Parts: sequence; C-alpha cells; structure tokens
Amino acid sequence: MRFAVRVKPGSSRTRVGGDHDGALVVRVTARAVDGRATEAALRALADALGLRRSEITLVTGAASRTKLVDVESTSRSDAALAAEVTALRSP
Repeated sequence: MRFAVRVKPGSSRTRVGGDHDGALVVRVTARAVDGRATEAALRALADALGLRRSEITLVTGAASRTKLVDVESTSRSDAALAAEVTALRSP
C-alpha cells in the first residue's frame, strides 16, 4: 500500500496525525540534516501503525518534506492499513 506523508522536522515532540493536502502528517524532533528527519519519520510511522521499520519503504522524496512511502505488512491486509492511515489523518 502506498500513500503520501508530509514530514515536519524540528517539532517539539514526535507525533503522527493530521492531514496536509491529502498526505499524512508526521512531526519529528529531528532536524532535516543528512536524512535524519526522514529516518525519524519512517520510524515514527512504523510505531504508529504497529509495524516493524523494515515493513516501510521510502519510494520518493528523500530530500523533500512530502514523501511517498510503501507499506508491506505480512500481518495485516491493505484494507486494514488503509483504515488506520485514514484514522490518523482525521483530527
């Protein structure tokens, strides 16, 4: 399952939730230096979805705040993951 993520680096705390132009918002404390914010966002996303970090792959946007991620879960269906992502987007 692929979906867009909007990373907001330098936040006061790490948080997954909210919507920005159809993308799931991931706030991280890490600064956008040497890919640290991207890696922190992928880890936070994995934690929020209850997945291992290895089940989430960055497809595009390594140097951008808007990223496309692919989730490959062996334990849950795409429909279940889509429902969780939709719930996280809601305020």
